[in-house]
Amino acid sequence: MPRPTRPVPAAVSALVVAVAAAMATTSPASSNRRAEVYPVTGPSTITLSGHGYGHGHGMSQYGAEGAARAGLTWQQIIEFYYPGTSWGVHRGPIEVLITGDTSDDLVVVAAAGLKVTRLQPKKAWKVPANGATRWRMSGLADGRTRVDFRKGSSWRTWKSFAGDGQFSAPLGRLTLVKPSGRATYRGRLRSASVRPGQPARDTVNVVSLDAYLRGVVPLEIPALWSPDAVRAQAVAARTYAAAERSHPNASHYQICDTTQCQVYGGVDVEHPAATQAVLDTLSEGLVFDGRPAFAQFSSSNGGFSSAGSAPYLMAREDPYDGWTGNPHHTWSVVLDDAGLERHYPAIGDLTGIEVAQRDGNGEWGGRVLKMALVGTAGRADISGDTLRTVLGLKSSWFTFTVTPGAPVPKRQR
Repeated sequence: MPRPTRPVPAAVSALVVAVAAAMATTSPASSNRRAEVYPVTGPSTITLSGHGYGHGHGMSQYGAEGAARAGLTWQQIIEFYYPGTSWGVHRGPIEVLITGDTSDDLVVVAAAGLKVTRLQPKKAWKVPANGATRWRMSGLADGRTRVDFRKGSSWRTWKSFAGDGQFSAPLGRLTLVKPSGRATYRGRLRSASVRPGQPARDTVNVVSLDAYLRGVVPLEIPALWSPDAVRAQAVAARTYAAAERSHPNASHYQICDTTQCQVYGGVDVEHPAATQAVLDTLSEGLVFDGRPAFAQFSSSNGGFSSAGSAPYLMAREDPYDGWTGNPHHTWSVVLDDAGLERHYPAIGDLTGIEVAQRDGNGEWGGRVLKMALVGTAGRADISGDTLRTVLGLKSSWFTFTVTPGAPVPKRQR
């Protein structure tokens, strides 16, 4: 059963009420703001000053640490960042694409009790103790799976069967041989058809949700941060994974192992403190309207979260993100006008920067939604997220300072 919510300190309750009141009386009427114009006359230095790191939806990871340092429990941290959700239980297996295994075959190191399982109809075979050092599954042109073993320097075929297959071992761990090296995973390793009946295969780790989190949490947040911040991360990551599972990324897997989903590294990245956070919050997560909540999170929201695709991913002031250890709360990048012109050569010589629309939340009017780079040969109408991507900025919440004629320090060019 979900843990009961612990009472929120009075100071925190007052702060939440104040934030809610501010949200009710102020509107991010970005369309009512006058366009910002920053003229660029000749060679100039352009300083971008900004807040936050990432999209800013949901939980700020640095904010979670700041909240824990302020005395909030992991339940209170979660309830602050995902208001309107309810507590629920998320468990069961999840299917994770292992993107680092870029070959079509699936190779594992030989282990005692290693089994091969045909998925449909299900049948398992224990591999023989024949001195093999590695075992391999490969897809065939007719959609069948071939199983080979390696002795010495040569591969030999053991058997083949219809459809997809997977490896498992009694200890629940398998060592995968990838083009870049070895990695160990809990659960099972599946050779999954990208398209039914075709030889192309992806490697998919089928693992319990909480075992999966052991390889996620220490890559998403420092494991030695305040225990309640790490526990909050475990809940957010569990909920996010459950939401992705309910809307799979593809027919043969549910979630990936990169920043496009959640970073996952298997057994090799596990940390005792992160594992304890997973155990302390075992199976606990969030639901909304009867389904797993889309519990997005990012490194830092800069002091104001941004509205996401769900009602509980709201834009709200965050008093916890700005603690002194957060290097992303405020940042700056310095470049010259030529740096922008190189990315947008069609505009000619840069003569001005215009910010037409912001989201209305926080300093300078918040995150940039619409802007333009204006030059002697034309203009480039872009979004703040586009400029963030092009320049490698931490977020789309920024403003400009233009200094004519000032050289850019060499280390920042």
